[in-house]
Amino acid sequence: MNYQETIEWMYAQLPMFQREGKSAYKANLNNTLKLDSHFGSPHRSFKTVHIAGTNGKGSSSHAIASILQEAGYKTGLYTSPHLRDFRERIKINGEMISEEFVTEFINSNKNVFTAIKPSFFEMTVAMAFSYFKDMKTEIAVIETGLGGRLDSTNIIKPLISLITNISFDHCALLGDTLPLIAQEKAGIIKPNTPVVVGTRDKDYDFVFEEAARKNHAPLVFASDKWEIERSDDGSYNLHSSDLTLNNLQMDLQGHYQIKNLPGIIETVLHLQQLGLSVSENNIRKGLANVISNTGLFGRWQVLSEKPYTVCDTGHNEDGLREVVKQIKTHNHKCLHFVIGVVNDKDTDHILPLLPKNAVYYFTKASIPRALDENILAKKAAAHDLQGNTYPTVHEAYEAARSAAKEDDMIFIGGSTYIVAETV
Repeated sequence: MNYQETIEWMYAQLPMFQREGKSAYKANLNNTLKLDSHFGSPHRSFKTVHIAGTNGKGSSSHAIASILQEAGYKTGLYTSPHLRDFRERIKINGEMISEEFVTEFINSNKNVFTAIKPSFFEMTVAMAFSYFKDMKTEIAVIETGLGGRLDSTNIIKPLISLITNISFDHCALLGDTLPLIAQEKAGIIKPNTPVVVGTRDKDYDFVFEEAARKNHAPLVFASDKWEIERSDDGSYNLHSSDLTLNNLQMDLQGHYQIKNLPGIIETVLHLQQLGLSVSENNIRKGLANVISNTGLFGRWQVLSEKPYTVCDTGHNEDGLREVVKQIKTHNHKCLHFVIGVVNDKDTDHILPLLPKNAVYYFTKASIPRALDENILAKKAAAHDLQGNTYPTVHEAYEAARSAAKEDDMIFIGGSTYIVAETV
């Protein structure tokens, strides 16, 4: 099989959560452990940083990888989902895994995959770890997919774990209360391994404290240690009892990065204490060049200045609340909102957050999990959100571009998959 045939085989043979939803989720590590044994536990050949959380884990993973790259380390990065190209999930120093490696890996091990029947994610984790080992990666930043405790990445023994924040998402799989969701995320806390939690919250911080205590894992809540402010020019100032970092520039323009930065900085400082050579200049350059170093897309990504056009992958209650807050800071006459969601999304919690004075373009991504645009429009109308429906993201976006004046604003989002068909 060539590369395109290989990718199509992967999608056809193996259940993929991003496309199919709950049926693709494996609530155990059995297949992962079988694959790990078959490939000789490749993750043991390189150092790792493990990152979980509801929002912010993607930005944090890319930012930490960027800093490590600036420090001169050959840095692997495993994230999900991808937006445009499967190979975005697996990178070394910002370069995607080669098509040749993907093709060879699948063709050489097709019998193993056929016998074990792993999920798409389980197989992709095995591919990533094998690639990082073969390429002699020094350290890899590993982002969990869903949860943490039963996530396929959770076989690693990292130098440090980072849990960005907790909010409601994937409740059918992870639990319908914040403590239950936190318990799944806390599953990445390992014995005698430091853990940074981005934000202290009385609704669930006790879960992390208990998990850390049981594992004798040093625990830091970054929000306890760091004071942070965002300046009018977009730079950040961070201050702790023993360190001040002023005028930090970050090329990720989402104002919500103010929630991610303390955890990012604290994690990197722990890596320094563990023996990695990372300077303040590496931190500054890494944060200023996340996009160019790692190729991250879809985080308050500006597509056009006139009309001001932005897409963002924020898709749950907390993520969309931050997006709407930032939209309100931008001067515009009319807001054109291109939106689509997946069919298991709790629309009753996210639709009330959206601005009622916008013109909506209801659409759906080209995946089986996408909610029909007509159903979305009907649900939205119940919350006084008005607009027309479009069967494809392209048609919705083109309609918004045709209608928008230069001093209007276009926003595209509601789902990672809507953004994926836009950028």
